[in-house]
Amino acid sequence: MNMACIGDADPFTAAIPATKVELTVSCRNLLDRDTFSKSDPICVLYTQGIANREWREFGRTEVIDNTLNPDFVRKFILDYFFEERQNLRFDLYDLDCKSDNLSKHDFLGQAFCTLGEIVGSLGGRLEKPLTGIPGKKCGAIIVRAEELSNCRESVMLQFCGNKLDKKDFFGKSDPFLVFYRSNEDGSYTICHKTEVVKNTLDPVWQAFKIPVRALCNGDYDRSIKVEAYDWDRDGGHDFIGDFSTSYREMSRSQSQFHIYEVLNPKKKGKKKKKYQNSGTVTLLSCLVDTELSFLDYIRGGTQINFTVAIDFTASNGNPSQPTSLHYMSPYHLNDYAMALRAVGEIIQDYDSDKMFPALGFGAKLPPDGRVSHEFALNGNPQNPYCSGIEGVMEAYYQSLKSVRLYGPTHFSPVINHVARYASAMTDGSQYFILLIISDGVITDMAQTKESIVNAASLPMSIIIVGVGPAEFDEMIELDGDEERISSQGRYAERDIVQFVPFRDYIDRRGNHILSMARLAKEVLAEIPDQFLSYMRTRGIKPGPLPPPYTPCPPPALHPLLCRRVSRI
Repeated sequence: MNMACIGDADPFTAAIPATKVELTVSCRNLLDRDTFSKSDPICVLYTQGIANREWREFGRTEVIDNTLNPDFVRKFILDYFFEERQNLRFDLYDLDCKSDNLSKHDFLGQAFCTLGEIVGSLGGRLEKPLTGIPGKKCGAIIVRAEELSNCRESVMLQFCGNKLDKKDFFGKSDPFLVFYRSNEDGSYTICHKTEVVKNTLDPVWQAFKIPVRALCNGDYDRSIKVEAYDWDRDGGHDFIGDFSTSYREMSRSQSQFHIYEVLNPKKKGKKKKKYQNSGTVTLLSCLVDTELSFLDYIRGGTQINFTVAIDFTASNGNPSQPTSLHYMSPYHLNDYAMALRAVGEIIQDYDSDKMFPALGFGAKLPPDGRVSHEFALNGNPQNPYCSGIEGVMEAYYQSLKSVRLYGPTHFSPVINHVARYASAMTDGSQYFILLIISDGVITDMAQTKESIVNAASLPMSIIIVGVGPAEFDEMIELDGDEERISSQGRYAERDIVQFVPFRDYIDRRGNHILSMARLAKEVLAEIPDQFLSYMRTRGIKPGPLPPPYTPCPPPALHPLLCRRVSRI
């Protein structure tokens, strides 16, 4: 067995949830559908598939008899991904019989939201009106989100090997370990690889830190498979053997070593009774730590501010022509609009006022034709804010009708624009995300690097989406994944740039919803870690939580007032 394809996993299907959240549901002033008593409500939660947009039932609360103001006890536990738009639907029914078929019960109303809306609300509490019955006030639903504490744990592990099988002809083995968490369908997903220790059968690997959710998705008893390999330069790594454990088993080893036998089924089949093992691996240390999470800061009131900057240079082509990247087809969104909507619709859940600055660069502006690399899409430089993502989309479309595409392509002015605001908000109350959408070569590369190095010390992240067929070598260099970006000998304090070419995420069958979901997942996945790296390096703690919400029914009317009402 060789291991040439280790790590070749589809990131869209093998994602690790950022955490798990528990949803608690209450309702107020539900419709009364029973003649001789009050309704007997139940809440049904549906989640929506990303690709097919179908609603699937996720779970149901218990039934609470004879009340219009239920506080349901049964919780919903959901995987939370910052980088996904997780659409939810809550349906309320009045149960009239014991049937599980919802069509046999009276519908009381429904509410739609995203999981991001709930966790992004102050204190993780979202209240929405129930709708769905024309002409009726259906009451309100209150949903509270709380992060499960076991998702905030990380663990520092260190392993060593002893008498591992010799796989190299001229020397000893070059061993490394690969860790996999098991999935509910019985498959395995890679979650960590150690470094290679050269020319030894008794390696001691460096300690590594990993979130517990990455190891076991929060299930302490879920199987963790560990495979040992001998590294080969050609990538065809030789399988030494494997063993299985669980997070619970490893965490018990905090006070003593735990030794695992490394077994190779093929060798065991050949040697039979003579085969003992292919060596052993010892867990030397297991240190558990609980860390502050992204949601701790969001629940504490930190706001995410979203700014978009769009490339209006002439290389995009004449917007009136179908070949242009800015062409507004009556049938579907162009790549600029898709990228804007894909990212913006997720981030807007974490911004309470939903007002977003929208900028353009590289165009000649009316009335005098001056070239601008930092202009407001809504035409108001004193107030470039647009209402919601729909407002940004409308401002983008209006700009295409009024400005003239020109050039060159300068990124630094829009980066500096957002950095000015971020530099005034360094206390952890706000975090800024700039989305730059562009089609080609950056012409102010030195200034852009300097702007990024300066911005890396601020509460700020930059997402760059490349659209069209061009080569994006400069944008890849800005990403900083391979080498930390520098300017005039100064290195960026942290990696704050994420670049992706949109063409790599477009669905070949033309499913634009899936294309947008894939793009958002890729560009937003690093944001929570970039956010936390800023907060941790500055020693900033989350803001105090608002006082806990205690559900209670509306106050009862005074008996005298009841009599007055009945006489009217």
